[in-house]
Amino acid sequence: MIPGKGLAQGLAVTLRAMGRRSVTQEYPHQRPDLPPRSRGVIGLLEENCTVCMLCARECPDWCIYIDSHKETQPPTTEGGRARTRNVLDRFAIDYALCMYCGICIDVCPFDALFWSPEFEYAERDVLQLTHERDRLRDWMWTVPPPPAVEEAP
Repeated sequence: MIPGKGLAQGLAVTLRAMGRRSVTQEYPHQRPDLPPRSRGVIGLLEENCTVCMLCARECPDWCIYIDSHKETQPPTTEGGRARTRNVLDRFAIDYALCMYCGICIDVCPFDALFWSPEFEYAERDVLQLTHERDRLRDWMWTVPPPPAVEEAP
């Protein structure tokens, strides 16, 4: 056994690595190329939300907060009866608690929640990680369109 052989092999590996180009992306200056359907943050399509509360009930972390009130709508036809409907007052997600499992998106029967590939939503204070519906609505523009449905042969 030659003394210092391991040291020489280690230095050889280091010198070979120093000669190669770095593949590291400088993050703030170069945004990474993400897959089109990557999971980042949850976006809310407020028009589709009927305040059914399924997302909040099925959430294992209880990080979705929903408040609503009932409004009475006049009858649409003559002789009809007035209807009541739930109106969304508050929809918030606490990302300090969320584990990004996607159960809320899967159980929503009205397609009001979507995965957005947006991932830059860091805050300096953990109390500011509860994002209200206006911030969740702003993330909807980053949601990619669904893939095209293939025709059956």
